[in-house]
Amino acid sequence: MRAPKFTTQIFMGMLLGILIGHFFGGFGQHLQILSDIFLRLIKMVIAPLVLSTLVVGIAKLGNFKTVGRIGVKTLLYFQFATILALVSGLVIVNTFEPGLKMSLQLPAHGTETGFVSNQPQGLKGFVSHLIPTSIFDAMAKNEILQIVIFSLFLGIATSSLGRQGKGIVKAMESLSHVMFKVTRYVMGFAPLGAMGALAAVVGKYGIGILAGYLYLIACFFGGLIFFVFVILAAICLVMRIPFFKLLSYIREPFLLAFSTASSEVALPKVIERLEKFGCSDRITSFVLPLGYSFNLDGSIMYTTFATIFIAQAYGIHLSLQQEIVMMLMLMVTSKGMAGVPRASLLVIAGALTSFGIPVEGLALVLGIDQILDMGRSAVNVVGNAVATVVISKWENELNINPKSIAEVEASERVAASEPAAA
Repeated sequence: MRAPKFTTQIFMGMLLGILIGHFFGGFGQHLQILSDIFLRLIKMVIAPLVLSTLVVGIAKLGNFKTVGRIGVKTLLYFQFATILALVSGLVIVNTFEPGLKMSLQLPAHGTETGFVSNQPQGLKGFVSHLIPTSIFDAMAKNEILQIVIFSLFLGIATSSLGRQGKGIVKAMESLSHVMFKVTRYVMGFAPLGAMGALAAVVGKYGIGILAGYLYLIACFFGGLIFFVFVILAAICLVMRIPFFKLLSYIREPFLLAFSTASSEVALPKVIERLEKFGCSDRITSFVLPLGYSFNLDGSIMYTTFATIFIAQAYGIHLSLQQEIVMMLMLMVTSKGMAGVPRASLLVIAGALTSFGIPVEGLALVLGIDQILDMGRSAVNVVGNAVATVVISKWENELNINPKSIAEVEASERVAASEPAAA
């Protein structure tokens, strides 16, 4: 009897987690360990995978001129998407005003928020943080942005050596294949990780927390849906990219990010699926790791949404000019959030402080942050997938697979069974 599809297994894990958390709250909280184990297993893979795939991708791009051209295009697109995400957050929160329409008790002065003991470092701290003092330290801490910087230098240097650098490229390519294989093993634990994550959230806060925050959740998730199915879909339409086919290819990593509230978890699977969709492996290897530091659309949208929501809850009105200044500030401080747990809360805390909004207001969203994080992590995956396909299209390196993802998976199962049958 064939095992259920991976997507079905994820759904089953999510449903089971909700039921366990609801009916066995205390036990459900203990199942957080399953989610922690899965996240640690994925983080074990991320650093060597990003390093190897990015170095190979840059080396395959060729000379520095090519890397620079594609790099500029990539960063310009990321900046364009960031502006769209920030504006979307502002428009949604100002239109539906969840902070004014919800009757929430304001937290007392000095309320502990836990996640904001260290404020964002600003532009100087961000730039300093870009450069790793040691690649081993960066890999040990899963500092994706620092790994990307080192990989850029290593990839360009390797490419410039020509024949002498081929050994490094070959070794990195072998390492990337090995890490993909390790990832497939780790993914077998994903349904249990999803079950543990949801069981812990529902067990700790109860399904009842959804009722009190229903309007806020509906506003934010509605904004995410608008961003995906209007803005990202429009970008794909302009670029003549079959948006819904792309969504079908990344359905599994999307669900994985949603159920675990971590977009990093989906990175290996997204790389694999985009190459099957028809993206060039060298473009995918270059753009996607960069996107996880510079193009977290869901998280970026949340920073403006949550900041204005908290201001509304305190009855603080910000002028259009102040909101534009806030957006520009968040455009800088939101970069490099990948790999930092709930880094969006740190970014929001900095914005609250800068505009005289009580930082204790973060307590208003802490209880449901895990639920909101599920949505923004899933949108991060879609945003980076669209970015990679767009850059592949610009570089004339997109050869869209005429087969559906179901047909691709079926042919892979047949191919995998043939050696065994022989």
